[in-house]
Amino acid sequence: MRLVRARNPRAIILENVHGLLSSHGGRDFAVVLKTLDECGYDVAWRVLDSKYFGVPQQRRRVYIVAMHRDRPGLGEILFEPKRSGGDTSARGPDGKKSPSVFQTIVGDFERGPLVKSIAHCIYAESARHTGTDWSRNYVWYPEGRVRRFTPNETELAQGFPLDWTRPHSFDEKQSDRIDSLRYHAVGNSVTPPVAEWVGHRLMAVMQAQDLDLIRTSVAAE
Repeated sequence: MRLVRARNPRAIILENVHGLLSSHGGRDFAVVLKTLDECGYDVAWRVLDSKYFGVPQQRRRVYIVAMHRDRPGLGEILFEPKRSGGDTSARGPDGKKSPSVFQTIVGDFERGPLVKSIAHCIYAESARHTGTDWSRNYVWYPEGRVRRFTPNETELAQGFPLDWTRPHSFDEKQSDRIDSLRYHAVGNSVTPPVAEWVGHRLMAVMQAQDLDLIRTSVAAE
């Protein structure tokens, strides 16, 4: 917020874990909203999941967009104005429960590798980490061998091109340290397709605002 106060940007995009909404009973998020309001911004927020943006990872993050209070169109950025008609047919008896996406396995069932069709949220952890993320996201083979995701596989699960976080040159003796840094970089990053979706919608609204301002100025002259 020190940066916001110093630069007074026309629009702001913030991203955080969706737990921000409930942290300390919602009081932490209230501080975010109050601070933005005091700086003259209207605010909209929405939880977006990377798995709905073509990325094989369940990654729920809250995206917050703030714009100067005198600017219209804020709600159009994170929320679509149209919805489908939905299914209005009478409800029948409950059928068999659909399997979890985490139970759906893809790969070569004879030779491997095998993985879950949707990865659990990838966190920033070291290459030697054996905690929550490594225990949930793994690759296995029919003969019983199990391994963790490689840095390249975490990049793909996050929506990056292969080798996006790999340095162009480094000492091979540092390979373990480089892998650790790559895991951290991917886990701390924003899913590119989600950021792109939000960014394009923000740009469209800002361009519409500029066009309206030009039309108003011309009409006044």
